[in-house]
Amino acid sequence: MSYRAPLEDMVFLIDEVLQAGDALGGLPGFDELGVGPDLSTALLDEAGKLAGGVLAPLRRNGDTNPTTCVDKRIHIPDGHAEALRQMGEGGWIGISADPEYGGQGLPEIYATAGHEMWNASNMSLALAPMLSCGSALAIHAHGSEEQKATYLEKLHTGEWMGTMNLTESGAGSDLGVMKARAVPEGDHYLITGQKIFITWGDHEVTDNIIHLVLAKLPDAPEGSRGISLFIVPKFLVNEDGSLGERNDVYAVSTEHKLGIHASPTCVMAYGDNGGAIGYLLGEENKGLAAMFTMMNEARLKVGVQGLGVADGALQQATAYARERVQGGVPIIEHPDVKRMLLNMKALTEAMRALVYAEAITMDLAHRGAEAERAAQQARIDLMIPIIKAWCTEAGVEVTSQGVQVHGGMGYVEETGAAQYLRDARIAPIYEGTNGIQAADLVARKLGRDGGDTMRAVLDMVRDTVAALKDTGDARLAVMAKGLEGALAEQELSTQFVLEALAGAPNTALAGAFDYLMQSGYLFGGWQLARGALVAFAQLKAGSDNPFYAAKVATAAHYAEQLLPRCAGHGGAVRAAGGVQQDYPLEWI
Repeated sequence: MSYRAPLEDMVFLIDEVLQAGDALGGLPGFDELGVGPDLSTALLDEAGKLAGGVLAPLRRNGDTNPTTCVDKRIHIPDGHAEALRQMGEGGWIGISADPEYGGQGLPEIYATAGHEMWNASNMSLALAPMLSCGSALAIHAHGSEEQKATYLEKLHTGEWMGTMNLTESGAGSDLGVMKARAVPEGDHYLITGQKIFITWGDHEVTDNIIHLVLAKLPDAPEGSRGISLFIVPKFLVNEDGSLGERNDVYAVSTEHKLGIHASPTCVMAYGDNGGAIGYLLGEENKGLAAMFTMMNEARLKVGVQGLGVADGALQQATAYARERVQGGVPIIEHPDVKRMLLNMKALTEAMRALVYAEAITMDLAHRGAEAERAAQQARIDLMIPIIKAWCTEAGVEVTSQGVQVHGGMGYVEETGAAQYLRDARIAPIYEGTNGIQAADLVARKLGRDGGDTMRAVLDMVRDTVAALKDTGDARLAVMAKGLEGALAEQELSTQFVLEALAGAPNTALAGAFDYLMQSGYLFGGWQLARGALVAFAQLKAGSDNPFYAAKVATAAHYAEQLLPRCAGHGGAVRAAGGVQQDYPLEWI
């Protein structure tokens, strides 16, 4: 399948709208990198070649020839191992990781753009580096110096890969009832138990796989407070860094899934032959906090998955609509097909603008001025559940519309349109379902500071509305009107949710998903409007580049056709204490 990275939009966002060079170029560690248009263009062009030339051609083969497990050995589709090795050799896996441990040390914005391309071209394959990056991040944040020296460089360079092992059969998201156990033995622990849904849990792409495993000690407190995190390598690592004996951890089966067929989603067995050797990561009984370092990274990247798979579906649907003739004209000229494609385009570009903007926030939270870091961290904490959930819901909508654009041929597997939808459907589910994200947004991120961080972001939206009005342009006035109305709705919903949290928390939780979706549509529109202001300035200065005119028109379409959804979600939020709360469960 063909894929062409949307480099013009990516560079526009990074260098013209977000002005990454000014925002990040002077920060510690970035000051000698030359962050700016030259770096963006060169880097993203190479990433686009890898995505379009290497990853995308494997997509259909991976879908039609799923991963299998035979005699505890995982077999992945042809070409995928070579592609992953090529990613590692090119430095793409550790692109934003610490150079001291083999990373490239580039800003998160470039890692985000890379992950978009990997997911747009081949979501199954993209899951491997995503989980590997997350496991490396957890080791970097919580590991000992010895652990960092042992594992990080090989994870960052792709010589080894990493996984995340949380879920157990029957437990789902309730980690407090897990059965996996860790018994101390000298300088290590013996791990026993089973984990399910382990993405890229086993394979022979790399020489070693570093599993991060949640388990309980014999005397652990009850519930989630008694969970510890362990490093469990597939092959033990000798003191000189060479590989030793095979550890007692095996994949016993792979799941037969709706989508992402080339990604081995494994059932992993630990300790069937006496116990898998594991090493404590962080402190005993504090493993969940350590794992959340990885989970937050993963949740942001899952939001990028929603963006990436949406863009892949958009590209295919647009190409099909230009070629398919019906009624004597290409179907792209049919009003309803045009409507669908414009909605797909506007949602995709809104997702991109939002996740790229918050990639900047992430680096400012880590490296920005000391006095501003807490506020930047509060903002990215607020945005992560919105990005994860709203972008994945929008990704499912866009990929579904992609099938619809194809008509009956979209329902036929040979076109490949359905694969985008099947692949996308997992994203609202894993790394914490979108209902969990909504509860996190409302009960934790919004409630913990009484809505102060949300109000700070809404003030920025208000500033953008004022800037739109100041232009005097009719289309930007349409955006201003739409944003202003959506902003007012958001303020009403925020006040309602905060009051409900104080007196009727179940009402707040009942409206949490709609509140999250309302927030996503507003913030996506806000970021599109920011881009439209930059594009408008270029047009006013005399540019005849149609790209800028398209950016203004796409943002105006979003304001007219998609921002009104904020009112619908807001109405549902503020009615959450009604029939929904009173409805008897036996009637469902």
